[in-house]
Amino acid sequence: MTQLFDPPPTPDADPAGPYPASRLAITREFEVPDIHVPPSEEASPWVPWGDNAAIRHLAFDVRNNKFSNILWVKGGGRLGVHRHSGAVRGFCLEGSWRYEEYDWVATPGAYVHENPGVQHTLVCDDPNGMKTLFWMEGTLEFYDDHGALDEMMDVFWFIEHYVTYCRAHGIGVNDALFV
Repeated sequence: MTQLFDPPPTPDADPAGPYPASRLAITREFEVPDIHVPPSEEASPWVPWGDNAAIRHLAFDVRNNKFSNILWVKGGGRLGVHRHSGAVRGFCLEGSWRYEEYDWVATPGAYVHENPGVQHTLVCDDPNGMKTLFWMEGTLEFYDDHGALDEMMDVFWFIEHYVTYCRAHGIGVNDALFV
């Protein structure tokens, strides 16, 4: 493998490296291993979400109320008015989608950063649907047509969505998704 860069030398660097052996030992004792979720139904199935959408759950961080998934809207559709209590990052993989409240459209390769507290309405006008990778933190609050809070979803809602589906379909729960 080609190394892309060499870090510049530090004049007073310890020849053993800048990371003391004691800290390396502590790091090894308490570090959490990296995860890999292969692109298979056994690793993380597409879990239906309503009639026209599905979610592929990728990570659940219960300590920080963060979660990651791919949202697949299978054809045109509307997610509804919602607000996030934490930041959301999205990367459009396929198709296109937009928010009713903005004049941009997310297409493959587009990155979207949503700030906490902003209310918006996801719409997929693409007849082929869309797939977007989302990293979310905090709660996802849905509102009805009168502006009343209809449902709140947090990391535990998404865990229940995943685990309930797996158990009902004889699919093993992938412990690697819990970070």
